[in-house]
Amino acid sequence: MKEMIIKSYPKSELAKMYFPDSDPHVATNHLTQWIKGNPTLMEALSRCNQSRHAKFYSAQAVRIIIEHLGEP
Repeated sequence: MKEMIIKSYPKSELAKMYFPDSDPHVATNHLTQWIKGNPTLMEALSRCNQSRHAKFYSAQAVRIIIEHLGEP
C-alpha cells in the first residue's frame, strides 16, 4: 500500500479518497459529517485556522484529519 502524500487537497479530492465509490459531492458531504461528528477533530482544525468554507484543505489540515480518522 502506498503512503499518502501530505499536501493541500481540494475537499472533494480528499473526500473521494475516503469514499472512492461515491459521487464527489456525496463523498464531500460524508467526510464533512465525519469531521463534524468528531469534536476533537473540529477543535484541531479550528486551531490551525482551517475555514469550514474553504474549497481546499491545507497540508496541516490534511495531517490533522489523518491523525484523527486514519489514512483513507
